Amino acid sequence: NSSNSTARPATGGPPPPPPPPPPPAPAPAGQESGSGDARSALLDSLNQGEDITRSLKKVTDDQKTHKNPELRAQGVVKAGEMNNSHAPQAAAPKAAQSTAPPMLELDGKKWNVENIHGNSNVVIETTGTNQSVYIYRCNNSTFSVKGKCNNIIMDSCKKSAVLFEAVVSSCEFINCQSVQMQVTQTCPTISVDKTDGCQIFLSEASLGVELITAKSSEMNLMIPTGEEFVEHPIPEQFKTTISAGKLNTSPNEAAA
Repeated sequence: NSSNSTARPATGGPPPPPPPPPPPAPAPAGQESGSGDARSALLDSLNQGEDITRSLKKVTDDQKTHKNPELRAQGVVKAGEMNNSHAPQAAAPKAAQSTAPPMLELDGKKWNVENIHGNSNVVIETTGTNQSVYIYRCNNSTFSVKGKCNNIIMDSCKKSAVLFEAVVSSCEFINCQSVQMQVTQTCPTISVDKTDGCQIFLSEASLGVELITAKSSEMNLMIPTGEEFVEHPIPEQFKTTISAGKLNTSPNEAAA
């Protein structure tokens, strides 16, 4: 009979929907009640309105630091009571300047000139072209080298000058500041390395000199013109280009 038959979906229709998800797991015992109590307490305190401040303790004037001088005095730490471990360390004293005695002596074929300060007339008499002059750590002094020697080196000097007649090889400046040199005869090579401030006075006989400079600044070449000298700054910046796989370096004219 049609009354006892069970309804079935039509053949070829959509599948039945999936069953509903299971209910969430119950909260652990005690957790729900604890969170509920805290939430209730928070709501109760908010509902109090202005009455919530009645439970706060009033601070009187004698308990306020800005109105009670005695409280301010208690917060001051005296120098004698300060813990040494928290005290700032004193800065290390600066290294004392060199107090080495001045030296001017011939050691074999080398003149050692050291630690001469504030002397504008130091004369060094060389007796052969095999002798060299080494001037080291001298300040505010002027040195005059007589005779033709092999070479002259000025190392770690400040505000000093050297005047010489001629050298066989070179005159060199290393780690110097504000130095000068003047040659009255010949000097094949002049080298300036790690020096800031170097004035070079040439003679007519030394115009064929070669200059080698590295890591230096404020260098000027003084070329004689009649009875005067014309100043020519020595380039400090250079421009390098690549041509056919080779480097071409020239002074940077924009910085001149």
